[in-house]
Amino acid sequence: MVISKRSSGGWFSLLTLLIAVAIPQARAERWWPDSVEQALVLAGTNRVALTPMLEGTPPGQREGMTFLFENMPEIDLRTLDAGLIATNTALAYQAMATAPWAKQIPPDVFLNDILPYACINELRDSWRPRLRALALPLIEGCTSPGEAARRINERLFPLVNVKYSTKRRKPDQSPLETIESGMATCTGLSVLLADACRAVGIPARIVGTPLWINLRGNHTWVEVWDGDWHFAGAAEPDAAGLDRGWFVHDASQAKRDEPRHAIYASSFRRTGTAFPMVWARNVQWVPAVNVTDRYTPKSQATVDGKIRLLVKVLDQPAGRRVKAEVFLGDLTEPTRVGTGISREETADMNDILPFEVVPGHRYVVTARAGWEANHLQVIATDAREQVVVVSLSPRTSLSHPSQACYLPNANSRVTARLLPRR
Repeated sequence: MVISKRSSGGWFSLLTLLIAVAIPQARAERWWPDSVEQALVLAGTNRVALTPMLEGTPPGQREGMTFLFENMPEIDLRTLDAGLIATNTALAYQAMATAPWAKQIPPDVFLNDILPYACINELRDSWRPRLRALALPLIEGCTSPGEAARRINERLFPLVNVKYSTKRRKPDQSPLETIESGMATCTGLSVLLADACRAVGIPARIVGTPLWINLRGNHTWVEVWDGDWHFAGAAEPDAAGLDRGWFVHDASQAKRDEPRHAIYASSFRRTGTAFPMVWARNVQWVPAVNVTDRYTPKSQATVDGKIRLLVKVLDQPAGRRVKAEVFLGDLTEPTRVGTGISREETADMNDILPFEVVPGHRYVVTARAGWEANHLQVIATDAREQVVVVSLSPRTSLSHPSQACYLPNANSRVTARLLPRR
């Protein structure tokens, strides 16, 4: 068949017309901005699954979906299941629509602290349906996100039979991994609490420090939004409310401009700062905000030159922390300084019974649990903090102060790398 120049020119004109009509139609079908299209390029082969999911996103959820794709780590773009993203987004919007405090939540807080499918680097699993089903009955009657968060912190962990334990499988467990194993340390507990809050429309985020100023290790906790950010220790509810916890004093000593001693809040929105994770030092794609200034004004610095004496009671020879009555007496100026209850294995390893003492004074520490009791004499030093250990086994009693005390050295070269990862 021979096509004349005239007829071929007609075909060319028709083809040009069809292309001109098709391009606007294709662009009209693609509702997402170029920033999301650039994310799809980074997704590689996963684009095949992500594109149809985006095309099916309801108009009311498109702002949230855009936010997720604009800030999603490249590793998630390449591997995340499209169905998980769609389900997570739909349930997040449902939670926001039904929360009694919905009108109090700023749009940017919803996007960054309710909508995301993950807090830090934990396994990406479909936690939202299960945690929503568990948490909704717990917050019945609550009228504010702060009240609801406290209720979840009080009731969720006993409900799912999860406890603090250093025998957990890994520090950065996902909510479903923690529920399955029944144990977690501070990071896993915090992820579970934060996600349970998000599942019912409470803005929540992970907060932590890579290394306390006293060099005892790292710690992780949770902040929830109720007009402003308020904190709580996961699985450590305080009857007096939020913004309380055993770590308040430690947090008040944080150093904003010293990265290893600063306090950071996790973010899904890119910030240019990485959330420090001592359990995954090579991971730099979890964004963070330096929030140290929010904690340091809460300083509970010692008064009248006093220092903190921290008392730990162990059941020897097993070496387990035990719950015991502790009495502290001042032998230099004979008087009872105070009493308290030592922490057991279900408490965070850095949660140690504190007393305020005078440097240079000689004290006697008495620990008693049931029929077992032991005494220990110790001289308070001028260190900022002093830790003493009392054994309840007579055969292995610590009878000399030098055997009982761990005195953090302000000039120590120990780094977080050498400390237990929690």
